Amino acid sequence: MKNKKPTRAEAFELLKRYNKSESLIKHALAVEAVMKHFAEIFDEPDKEKWAVVGLVHDLDYEMYPEEHCIKVEEILEKEGWPEDYIKAIVSHGWGICSDVEPTHRMEKILYTIDELTGLITAAALLRPSKSVLDLQVKSVKKKWGQKSFAAGVDRSIIEKGAEMLGMDLSYIIDETIKGMRNVAEDIGLKGNIEG
Repeated sequence: MKNKKPTRAEAFELLKRYNKSESLIKHALAVEAVMKHFAEIFDEPDKEKWAVVGLVHDLDYEMYPEEHCIKVEEILEKEGWPEDYIKAIVSHGWGICSDVEPTHRMEKILYTIDELTGLITAAALLRPSKSVLDLQVKSVKKKWGQKSFAAGVDRSIIEKGAEMLGMDLSYIIDETIKGMRNVAEDIGLKGNIEG
């Protein structure tokens, strides 16, 4: 498969080949759903591309944490993935583990929402319902300032991404929550809400 557009099924199979951790797979599914949601907002012609890029963005993280965003390039080139998919995936680590800057809208969205999905997951799990379905932006914003809460989430990356996109942070949080609601059950965030 040389530079052939990967299907969602192929991408998911590849993800599971390199990742056994349930939490990493849930994170991948959350990011995939949010990327697809934003592709719909922007009326992107290739929504599956956005979703697939989101799904495999951390492909190398479990097996090669020290080479994150470096090893993935090698893996995807060997798999014959298109260059623009690879660049988008590598660029989500810009300034952390990659020097590839996100320049396209899809890349900037991935860069911004990757960390944000982690913060939203933590905020949802803290709720009595343990659900993303009743999570509101104000709850996430309240936790935002508590540096001890979800301490591993780098808020500055999310802020930098919002700035790059020229989008309001509250809007991005709101739409990220909506995207995650689409897969609440798959990512373990349906909680005890019926519906």
